[in-house]
Amino acid sequence: MSKQPQHRLKDIAKELGVSTSTVSRALSNHPHVSQDTKERVKQAVDKAGYQLNAMASSLRKSKSNIIGLIVPRISMYFQSAVITAIQNELQKCDYNLMIFQSNESPALERQLVNVLHALRVEGLIVSSTLYTEDFSAFDVFLKANVPLIFYDRVPNGYPAHKIQGDDFQGGYKSTLHLLEKGCRRIAHISGPLSCSLYRDRYAGYKEALKKYSIPLDESLVFFHELTKENAVKTCEKLFGEKPYPDAVFSSNDTTAIAVMEYAKKINLDIPRELKLAGYSNDPRAQIMHPAITSVEQFPHEMGQQAARMIMDLVRQRVNPGRSMISLTTPIEVIKRESSS
Repeated sequence: MSKQPQHRLKDIAKELGVSTSTVSRALSNHPHVSQDTKERVKQAVDKAGYQLNAMASSLRKSKSNIIGLIVPRISMYFQSAVITAIQNELQKCDYNLMIFQSNESPALERQLVNVLHALRVEGLIVSSTLYTEDFSAFDVFLKANVPLIFYDRVPNGYPAHKIQGDDFQGGYKSTLHLLEKGCRRIAHISGPLSCSLYRDRYAGYKEALKKYSIPLDESLVFFHELTKENAVKTCEKLFGEKPYPDAVFSSNDTTAIAVMEYAKKINLDIPRELKLAGYSNDPRAQIMHPAITSVEQFPHEMGQQAARMIMDLVRQRVNPGRSMISLTTPIEVIKRESSS
């Protein structure tokens, strides 16, 4: 079977009146092959039904033109927006994206790191799981000098390039907005503190309360995976007895939407009796009634930055040496009717 593609390449070369090596270089988009020849080869290849075995080719050349990406869940609005931006940017550079999801499992994440290393991707972009605290699995990329970038959910103290949103400011400005609207019992529903971004959003929340000299009430603070089911359980505790909170700042919009639905069931008026703010500016937040205040994270820009950084590192357009690149993308609180 391994000789069949080579035989077909010889047939194509004979048909076109060029060498087999020219056909091979044309298929690899070699810059020394004319565009006209590349087009002729492509047409002949399509006609013959020959498919280039890209993985075998990459093993021979130690060059795959593939960037690996590990995300927690592809279904998350923020992640899907980042993925689209990364893929679009890489395609401009004739690179492909290989996407895996960790499903919030550190064990699966470690397995995927080894798979992508074995596949010889030229770079790896990662948004880690909620529970990843040991990042040593990524050492194989560092030791092999293969570019490694973390975004959004980034490690503390691990030597890798990072791109993250300004989550402290997101938490601070959201809470400050609710305080400026007169709220004083502001509940905060966030993800596990093992994850960097939730630590930062929680720190921003506390700092805003401090500015208004409001002591932290730990009975109003909850940490868990931000699913609808968990949000309902938290609402049962928050609204199980009075006094109710007069506002809820949640660290994602899925939770904010769930809180809104629960509040309506118990006949709380939003925003008169309860004000809401979420995070990520999920399109669903805009179509709720009332529309939900949220934090815009600019995922498209973050994805573009991740793709451009990985290509700069792959093509050695930048050489940070032992230092690591760290970028912070801005946030913006999008104020809507839920907190008016």
